[in-house]
Amino acid sequence: MPPSLEPASIGARHPFLRFWLGLFATIIVAGGAALAAAAILGVGELLSLLSRLPTPTPQTAAVSAIFAATYLVLAIGKLPYYRLDRAGGALLGASLMIGVGALSLDEAYRAVDFDAITLLLGMMIVVANLRLSGFFRRAADWLADVARRPIFLLAAVAATTGFFSAFLVNDAICLVMPPLVVDLAQRLKRDPTPYVLSIPLASNVGSVATITGNPQNMIIATASGISYGDFTQALWPIALSGVALTILFVALAFPREFFSRDKLTPIDAPPRPYHRALASKVLLITAAMIALFFAGVPPAKAAIVAGGLLLLTRRVGSRKIYREIDWPLLLMFAGLFIVVGAFDKAVLTPGEIAEVGRLRLDDASTLALVSAVLSNIVSNVPAVLALKPFIIGLSDPKRAWLIVAMASTLAGNFTLVGSIANLIVVERARSLGVRIGFWTYFKVGAPLTIATIALGLWRL
Repeated sequence: MPPSLEPASIGARHPFLRFWLGLFATIIVAGGAALAAAAILGVGELLSLLSRLPTPTPQTAAVSAIFAATYLVLAIGKLPYYRLDRAGGALLGASLMIGVGALSLDEAYRAVDFDAITLLLGMMIVVANLRLSGFFRRAADWLADVARRPIFLLAAVAATTGFFSAFLVNDAICLVMPPLVVDLAQRLKRDPTPYVLSIPLASNVGSVATITGNPQNMIIATASGISYGDFTQALWPIALSGVALTILFVALAFPREFFSRDKLTPIDAPPRPYHRALASKVLLITAAMIALFFAGVPPAKAAIVAGGLLLLTRRVGSRKIYREIDWPLLLMFAGLFIVVGAFDKAVLTPGEIAEVGRLRLDDASTLALVSAVLSNIVSNVPAVLALKPFIIGLSDPKRAWLIVAMASTLAGNFTLVGSIANLIVVERARSLGVRIGFWTYFKVGAPLTIATIALGLWRL
């Protein structure tokens, strides 16, 4: 497909058309999800469930409408005719839930999972310090020195991205890596596209490994009570194998780049700025933080203490750190917690939760499919929040939560809009002159998603 016909290019020239294309894609995916659910669960059983649902009251109808509208904004990325983004949509939905009386202010405050938000904030501060110290630039220069062939460079980029994403939140790593990889590829006189493409794929896969790998894992850990060690022990083999599959699938998609005898041109340039003292301090605190995770200290507590200690420095002004933090993402999570909390209280009665529980969610394949499809419709964090009340009542909730963590994260690789990490990389790369279109991403992401989820189901 010529570059001018790529969906991403169309969207760049015609923002309104991009919205309608996104809406159409969401409707198609939602319709496909309904058909898949009907095929797996049985049309008769699904219709029987719908027939038993009670007639909604005016309040439950309003709450359902606000919930659906909020999730639509999250799926599309904006509200038509307005400049409302995902964070604003979540905040608007939360305020409307309070306005219609679904939750009081006190109940809304209690609905917010401050452990997840605190953990995410602490991890963002850690990553900000690593970036400002020049650590990631030095790591990129090291990769250029040790990689002798394109395939080795791809493996190094994917492995590095996956490793850091496992411990330091994939969204934050996806903010850092694109400029470094684009610069590295250009200095080595290689096409940056496949190397940049490997960043979101490896980041999503690598983030499966731990509680601190991505926001949905943080929410799952809080809801399930699974320890950091147990979570990592169950899922790290899937993450490791998934990174290897990522390297293979990207290489197969770009055979001319990777299946040749070309060697990389050595970079003849002086070392770039690097604050050794600051980087050493950040790495020491990060290592201590990870050790505390495995020792059983609550991750939110360890992360925010580490972040607070890193603010105590004479080398970097606090405002520089604050500019590195994704405040809209934190705001979006707070709003989502309230929206889902109101929906759970007003609409999901215990009887209805029990009825939905009959739809074979105890079956690993069904639960993984539902998690994966829902994650591609509304993104993985909202999907996990929506599934939470149904998982709690299953016969083996710990295993169910691990399946949801695996499937919802790996499903983010299916399409370009499957996760926020993907969008971060694409937008960052576009600003640097590297365009990754929908189909360029899909031809690697879709088969990788199917392969890794199948691997995850076999493992779990």
